[in-house]
Amino acid sequence: MATLDNRVFDNGLTVLDTEANAIHITSAAATSFANVASVTLGNSTSLSIGAPADRAGGGREVVVAAITDGSVTGTGTATHYAIVDTVNSRLLATSTLTASQSVTSGNTFTLSSVAIGIPDPV
Repeated sequence: MATLDNRVFDNGLTVLDTEANAIHITSAAATSFANVASVTLGNSTSLSIGAPADRAGGGREVVVAAITDGSVTGTGTATHYAIVDTVNSRLLATSTLTASQSVTSGNTFTLSSVAIGIPDPV
């Protein structure tokens, strides 16, 4: 059976905890940091990501705290989120939203907390 020490998992996930500084809601999956600008519908810099911890079912995860103060900057349907490091111009994570949201520029948005994890190897 293959194994990885928690340190291996944690060093990968710690990037999210220590470098991510903004989250965007997007109209499609972002493919790069530069692409975020063309698909963003809003963002929040009130991003809080916990330290790596055990993941249910094995592996490790970080939890992105709920967003309550997102600023909508475009009108459309948000289907994904993108977590970015604006200091180093990096797209760190992207995934689909639990449910798509119709948004209108000038409004605010909220997101539930989400876990991002790496499963144990098989």
